[in-house]
Amino acid sequence: MDKQIKKNLVGIRNDLDKSEEARLSPWACLSRYAVRRKEEEEVNQGHRQSFSVDSDRILHSLAYSRYIDKTQVFYLIKNDHITHRVLHVQLVSKIARTIGRLLRLNEDLIEAAALGHDIGHTPFGHDGEKILSSLCELHGIGKFFHNIQSVRFLQEIERKGKGWNLTLQVLDGIFCHDGELHSQALEPQKDKNFETLYDEMNQKKENLSMDFWPMTLEGCVVRMADTISYIGRDIEDAIRLGLINRGDIPKDCTQVLGDTNGTIVYNLVEDLLTNSLDKPYVSFSNEVGESLRRLKKFNEERIYKNYRVKEQTPKIRLMFELLFEKYFKDLETGNEESDIYRKFLDGISLEYRERTPLAGIVRDFIAGMTDDYFLNQCHNNLFPQIKTSFF
Repeated sequence: MDKQIKKNLVGIRNDLDKSEEARLSPWACLSRYAVRRKEEEEVNQGHRQSFSVDSDRILHSLAYSRYIDKTQVFYLIKNDHITHRVLHVQLVSKIARTIGRLLRLNEDLIEAAALGHDIGHTPFGHDGEKILSSLCELHGIGKFFHNIQSVRFLQEIERKGKGWNLTLQVLDGIFCHDGELHSQALEPQKDKNFETLYDEMNQKKENLSMDFWPMTLEGCVVRMADTISYIGRDIEDAIRLGLINRGDIPKDCTQVLGDTNGTIVYNLVEDLLTNSLDKPYVSFSNEVGESLRRLKKFNEERIYKNYRVKEQTPKIRLMFELLFEKYFKDLETGNEESDIYRKFLDGISLEYRERTPLAGIVRDFIAGMTDDYFLNQCHNNLFPQIKTSFF
């Protein structure tokens, strides 16, 4: 590229960085505040703003491409209209950016955190996560949480163990997204650094109930948008599958939020914006926050714990257990014909191998699988193979 053209592009980026101070809210995280573990001269002198770089890196990661076939809630169901993880992530990004635009926040930061927030999810959704967590504990490497794994994938496993060197603010937003925990209001917990982030991740592994809030208002928006995006969508999927009827939704919730995904999303976003404009926090009103809490409880009892949703779980658990033990044994015996060597460890950095215990390598390989890849691995490794001849 011509040096003058490159200089002009960098100048435009610098102008954009400077304009954020006047254009964005005083509580927004400006692009010039982005912090990376390792400084990159190429990023500093490039045409893209820092958080935009992170969005691109996440979009081009191998883990992002695997969103396409990962369960959101319902697995082993043939229905093209049921939400998969990739659609959920896109919905979170869209809703969060809409909120961020109206609150005058940094949309690049919001997009990066939203796109990366579920990168660490296992095959078969939260059921797969719980099963893998129990296996990790059994092998002495602690509990498994998808939000922690999301940070690990992007920072320590992608690019054959080199990681993407994402900004602290994006990684923090990904780790703290915990949309399953109910929050009526969120206020940024500022003054974090990389040591704080990893300390919080270690504390979370020891105590599931610990609730860490994002360091930026943008991260808080992503966390709220995570809930907004799935609460009504899961209801629509459950109705489509015949698990519930629309009339089953609690009347005290529908009177406040509506009874379709569209009205639920609209009312939640409107309320959040009304109560968060020109404030250093994001918040629902008391009425809407309480209705949302009750609706989440309804989803938990009538959808996520529905026996028809769980009827395949014992089979999935057995496959996780057998596949985990298969890979662990392959690593112990040095079976380099195993797919964990050929499809995962081949070419990976020595640093990753040295810092990751054998059970951790198995965890990382399985956590990164799509539902179909997991089932294919089970078929190839656990099912008897028919031979036409022994000679």
